Amino acid sequence: VLASAAVIASGYIINNFYDSEKDQINRPEKSKLDELVSQNTKLSIYFILNFAAVVMASYVSFRAVLFFSVYIFGIWFYSHKLKKLPFIGNLTSAVLTVLPFFAILMYYKNFGSEIFVHASFLFLIISMRELSKDLENIKGDLVIGYQTIPVVYGERISKVLLTILVLLTLIPTYLLLQYYEIGHMYLYFYASTLLLFVFLFLLWRSSKKAQYLVLHNILKLILVAGVFSILLLDIDLVLKRIL
Repeated sequence: VLASAAVIASGYIINNFYDSEKDQINRPEKSKLDELVSQNTKLSIYFILNFAAVVMASYVSFRAVLFFSVYIFGIWFYSHKLKKLPFIGNLTSAVLTVLPFFAILMYYKNFGSEIFVHASFLFLIISMRELSKDLENIKGDLVIGYQTIPVVYGERISKVLLTILVLLTLIPTYLLLQYYEIGHMYLYFYASTLLLFVFLFLLWRSSKKAQYLVLHNILKLILVAGVFSILLLDIDLVLKRIL
């Protein structure tokens, strides 16, 4: 878990490192704060965190070292190359975000169909967040030359894809509510569905950066609430599955 946290933190740093030029256009205020920390310092922290992650993984097993080594390379390759490509960048980002949770669950041999359905919901929300972020940052992507979905196919196609993704979230939501024991977590999924339809309503009325930022924040709220909603599960049931 600590190794995962270190790698995720290093991923944020390297992503910020490669996005520094784009952020000067999309987020000038944030860019000024980032300039307080030099690029060399960011790289140093990035390498230290990755080294620490591999060392921690070595106390678990050789397979853990191999996994984190590949995962670190994957994050770097995404930040350096893949994020500039339509579809591939969005898909890779979603996979890299979900992957550590899969790895931890598989290590504890707690990977069943219910986990897969939960992960499917998470994957769809993250994919939507990435596409919404591309809409929000379209100006900077155009200037820097990133070939994102909104840049290549336009805002309308991006909105159609987001609508499809919202509708697809209804599948794992229905399965979790009808076929699995999720305790009071059903409240989270009902609230998320409501927020997603609010998201859709606003999506087709959005055309400015500030409006896309609101959409992005709705999806971030769903993701953050999802973490805390784990507390709504039956604790005895969770312990039984883990132990």
